[in-house]
Amino acid sequence: MKKLIYPFIFTFILALLSCSVCLQARILTVTIKEPIHPITAELLLKSIEKAKQEKAELLIIKLDTPGGLDSSMREMIEAIISSPVPIVAYVSPSGARAASAGLFISVACDIFAMAPGTSTGSAHPVSIGTSGQGQDKTMEEKVTHDAAAYIRSLSEKRGRNIQMAEDAVRKSLSYTEQEALKGKLIDLVANSEQELVEALDGKEIKRFNGQVHVLNLKNQPIAELPLTFRQKFLMAIANPNLAYILLMLGLLGLYFEFANPGAIFPGVIGGISLLLALLSFQILPVNYVGLLLIILGTIFFILEIKVTSYGALAVGGVISLFLGSVILIKAPIPELRPSLKFIIPVVLGISLIFVMLVYLVIKAHTRKSLTGKEGMVGEIGQALSSISPDGKVFVHGEIWRAVSDDRIEKGDKVQVAEVQDHLTLKVKKF
Repeated sequence: MKKLIYPFIFTFILALLSCSVCLQARILTVTIKEPIHPITAELLLKSIEKAKQEKAELLIIKLDTPGGLDSSMREMIEAIISSPVPIVAYVSPSGARAASAGLFISVACDIFAMAPGTSTGSAHPVSIGTSGQGQDKTMEEKVTHDAAAYIRSLSEKRGRNIQMAEDAVRKSLSYTEQEALKGKLIDLVANSEQELVEALDGKEIKRFNGQVHVLNLKNQPIAELPLTFRQKFLMAIANPNLAYILLMLGLLGLYFEFANPGAIFPGVIGGISLLLALLSFQILPVNYVGLLLIILGTIFFILEIKVTSYGALAVGGVISLFLGSVILIKAPIPELRPSLKFIIPVVLGISLIFVMLVYLVIKAHTRKSLTGKEGMVGEIGQALSSISPDGKVFVHGEIWRAVSDDRIEKGDKVQVAEVQDHLTLKVKKF
């Protein structure tokens, strides 16, 4: 037994030692191919913390982003500047871009590299939710000056082309990898991670705090930091189109439940969808006026059942849903807002469902009752005796006592006009 255990223990110890060696001074990579928002900021901060814990020699950010939220961008830049591990921004693969906030983040890194066929720039700040033309212009100038000063400071500290960086902010200029390399906005162009690592091996870099660091990357393993389940889930939830459809499904499900108490399933699905939508709105910059307009549109559809508006409330509901959907998310880039091509069919589909439900409810309310006393009114039968003023009739498969204001002869067809007390039908000649 001992002969079997000892080799196993020896192998286990060797495996632990080999793992500890692998964890030392290696190169870590993290992929950010989403708009810049709180979840991508969290992803980068966790990656920097992981690189610090494992004493990595280098952290490579593989970047492909259209930009995003200023607050998340600044949070990421602060983490990059204070990172004890050197960080490389690598715009890849071919066809990728580091636009708007992506440019700021890349400029802040120790090394800024790009793959062939990529671009960067177009970093003019976009204002959202302003009012008044004079105020718009003044605020835009303030925001632009602030952004230009910020990128000048980062570029100067990193030794990059200040004018090119500032022009990307003030003039919304974009640059190819060759233009950026020629203008010394970036440090190098690399076809792959391996080529990037080989080019950086032995390179002397100046950290943001002024310290000089020599990169020792030869024969160092490259390890990708995978997204956790939580990060994958939140990345999916942060999709504005998904957040929007979850909101609409939530409202529709709750309407089903309130219109048909006891259905349970629509209420459960609606409640879960609505909570997930609210979680998304904690990540995305939501315009609450838009959210209130969507809720108001739903209320209009519900009131259409109770109030005779000849369709006015339904039309108001459609308009409210559309306007609320368009202004629901006040993001600086289209990638963080629901697409208009997505909004129009969803609004039309949801509106059609609401209108159909309203129609069915109204139809059910106005439909003749088929049970009880009310169900007998309008039924056709036959007089079994003359009725003057009372007699017997055969209605609905049964013999009833009947009364009538007019004389009805035996054998005449009769119609029930009213159900009176003591199981007596008031009839008239049919």
